[in-house]
Amino acid sequence: MTATRTERDSMGELAVPADALYGAQTQRAVQNFPISGRAMPRAFILALLQVKSAAARANSLLGEIPEDVGAAIIGAANALLEDDSFMAQFPVDVFQTGSGTSSNMNANEVLATLASQRLGQHIDPNDHVNRGQSSNDVIPTTLHVSAVIALREQLLPALERFITTTRKKADSVSGYIKTGRTHLMDAMPVRLSQSLLAWAGQMEACRARLEANLPELQLLAQGGTAVGTGINAHPDFANAFSSALSDITGYTFQPANNPFIRIGSQDAAVALSGDLRLTAVALMKIANDLRWMNSGPLAGLGEIELEALQPGSSIMPGKVNPVIPEATAMVCAQVMGNDASVAIAGQSGNFELNVMLPLIADRLLDSIGLLANASQLLADKCIATFRVRETSLQEPLARNPILVTALNPVIGYQKAAEIAKLAYAQGRPILDVAEENSALSRSELETLLDPAHLADGG
Repeated sequence: MTATRTERDSMGELAVPADALYGAQTQRAVQNFPISGRAMPRAFILALLQVKSAAARANSLLGEIPEDVGAAIIGAANALLEDDSFMAQFPVDVFQTGSGTSSNMNANEVLATLASQRLGQHIDPNDHVNRGQSSNDVIPTTLHVSAVIALREQLLPALERFITTTRKKADSVSGYIKTGRTHLMDAMPVRLSQSLLAWAGQMEACRARLEANLPELQLLAQGGTAVGTGINAHPDFANAFSSALSDITGYTFQPANNPFIRIGSQDAAVALSGDLRLTAVALMKIANDLRWMNSGPLAGLGEIELEALQPGSSIMPGKVNPVIPEATAMVCAQVMGNDASVAIAGQSGNFELNVMLPLIADRLLDSIGLLANASQLLADKCIATFRVRETSLQEPLARNPILVTALNPVIGYQKAAEIAKLAYAQGRPILDVAEENSALSRSELETLLDPAHLADGG
């Protein structure tokens, strides 16, 4: 049996694992919420430790706690931030009390234990570590901070990499002309580079929308305490805290003008989730384009050949599948589902407190991490490395009767439609059929129907 020790909180005594740094309130949460077996995300706990460190610095500066106590708390937080195994001390399930009180107290207890060991005297999780704070402002603050850091350090750099890689590939394939497709049916020709530049443009727009969320996310609830009034917090705590947190993280944070909004609602998080969903929609479109272009290679479009990464079948030798686009599509489906969860959770702001904060944090960080990883893989292992199958581009293009669209201004829509239908029926190149059924010379038709000329706007 696991050795235990006895800890006490306001509800009485409780057995806690002997080697745990946390106390009774964390243990109660572990016992009360055996739901998913999934702890709060690592990125969230890292941000929570930074929040606690900033709070200790602010409280020391304002004389709310002794300087040596503040220094011990800060030292304990720094030690955890440098310890790869620290997550073992944060076992509380995502599906816990809706304010995240259990996770807040988990951090308070762990830091109090470590700080007490450092200072050689008792440091209290509530009176010292949680001074001037409430779960109701700490957890919304941590949600924002973790989202800002994840966006700036994971997703935005990943999207920049995707954009750069795609634009570079577009330059290298600009000489290839392919059949355009609308409704999955043959349409006017396009340059392969035009397709890639469209993908890059989609991701640039997504990046811009995500960046536009940052100013709102960098306004924090901290200092509002339990309901937004700032009860038990020093009047200057919010400003001192935001200044300290900005120093710690390297990103500028400020107190919200109206902390009631940040505590009672999660509109900024819902807005971010919506833009993450949009990014997933765009990324899925690109992944599916790659799958279609790679399809075959004999009975599909076969326009490109994706890098072969692994055997594609346990029964069909030689089969290779577009595994990265498929994985990306599943990521996008998950992100869309995450957005639905965040939207539902976001409306659960009852009066002065949203009560689905842990779920919002968990799903937001999941979406950010998944999109960052998938977009980099799609760029590095698909877009950067695919090979163009030139013959598969040229042969359908030469037979494409839709090229006759370029003759509309010269011979009229009806006559052009007759020529297109005849070319379809005979399975012959549109150039030959148009020469036989119009007054235009072959040299005129070659100029008018030149795919490269048409891809550049005619």
